Amino acid sequence: MELLFLGTGAGVPAKLRNVTSIALKLLEERGAVWLFDCGEATQHQILHTSLKPRRIEKIFITHLHGDHIYGLPGLLGSRSFQGGNSPLTVYGPKGIKEYIEVSLSLSRTHLQYSLSIVEIEEGIIFEDEEFKVEAKELEHAIPTFGYRVVEKDKPGVLEVNELQAIGLPPGPVYKKLKLGQTVLLEDGREINGKDFIGPSIPGRVVTILGDTRTCQNAIKLGEGADVMIHEATFNKEQEQMAHEYYHSTTKQAGETALAANAKVLFLTHISSRFAKESWNELRDEARQVFPETFIAKDFMEYSISVKK
Repeated sequence: MELLFLGTGAGVPAKLRNVTSIALKLLEERGAVWLFDCGEATQHQILHTSLKPRRIEKIFITHLHGDHIYGLPGLLGSRSFQGGNSPLTVYGPKGIKEYIEVSLSLSRTHLQYSLSIVEIEEGIIFEDEEFKVEAKELEHAIPTFGYRVVEKDKPGVLEVNELQAIGLPPGPVYKKLKLGQTVLLEDGREINGKDFIGPSIPGRVVTILGDTRTCQNAIKLGEGADVMIHEATFNKEQEQMAHEYYHSTTKQAGETALAANAKVLFLTHISSRFAKESWNELRDEARQVFPETFIAKDFMEYSISVKK
């Protein structure tokens, strides 16, 4: 499980920061990539990475401001032109369906794959045997959602050494034991697989928040998260301005991560008013509240380790 920041800027593209898009690479877990927001030129950003558009399985849109969606029609079309034929689902607030359908219709873009569009409300918006995604509404100028991606716990590993210690060598029976089944051996012994399986492996949690003021739902979505990604459009001295524009400061992002008991915080949605020389200062403002803070940069990657 890896994060790839494709765009970390706010409002309009800048030379060093494109507008918002974040990829959650789940290549080992499900052979797929999930995209969160798709600002203008996201597909151009992808060209500078190893990410393949045909691997994109799901796209989660936080809200319908242009810096979060203007790259979506182009990416959907290019995915088709480049041979992507597996199904794709887009999740987003009410209006995302009309936006996509009108864009594709007027441009006469015909997709060669099945596209599903889900207009979401608060709650569990996706769940299968491996993952669960929860959405909650945040506090912004228009309806905006944050997402909590939860990897489900995995079964513990089979304790091979203990099986060999009781005289059971590796073989087909191991597969049954790993499934927790009870097997009868040739010598009459009955072995319960559950007795030889280690503790379950806790799943990882990633919280990706859209544009927002400080709010309780952001804390709820980030509770205990391995990684929280929070906007920081303003510095700590601009709290009043942040409130007026429905955004957050660096310090407020740190306070949210602290209240949520998150493990790592990434600041994103950095305004172009802040030159490169001031980025570390922005990071340090949040670190005064939440030490494990990093400032995201375009093309930065971060691997989320399996819990032990």
